[in-house]
Amino acid sequence: MEKPPASAPVAKRARAARKPAKGDLDGCPLHDLRGKLDAVGLRPTKQRIRLGWLLFGRGDRHITAEKLFEEAQASGAQISLATVYNTLNQFKSAGLLREVTIDGARTYFDTNIDDHQHFLTEEAHLLVDVPKELIDFRHLPDPPEGMEIARIDVVVRLRRKDAAPSN
Repeated sequence: MEKPPASAPVAKRARAARKPAKGDLDGCPLHDLRGKLDAVGLRPTKQRIRLGWLLFGRGDRHITAEKLFEEAQASGAQISLATVYNTLNQFKSAGLLREVTIDGARTYFDTNIDDHQHFLTEEAHLLVDVPKELIDFRHLPDPPEGMEIARIDVVVRLRRKDAAPSN
């Protein structure tokens, strides 16, 4: 990056010194998050940055809006549950999250948007990724005329063997 001449005002020289070249920020989690939002056309608002940091800063995860709200509150963020829901839905609509609904009652947001399926532990309501290559989809029925398969969602429910009902 080219520095301003020594004759430039002090404030201008200070700003130039603080502003790293674009390539210098690669790998910076905050810069990467801002880039991710920018790439999908979402303005990097304070709330989106805070929630995005909590969502994407720990790798792939499955989270409910309520759990994210708790994490935001614990981090000191003054964000309402409605803002959390709105932000999650904006991220989902922009393709940054995948929504996984269980029985129409519980909704998880998945930061892993690649094709994959899920295990659900029934007692803990814990969602775990199953790599797509571990499930065989070669024998699917043909969709009705004029339709095509957009996506396949499989949730394999798990419970402890000792908790299985005895017959």
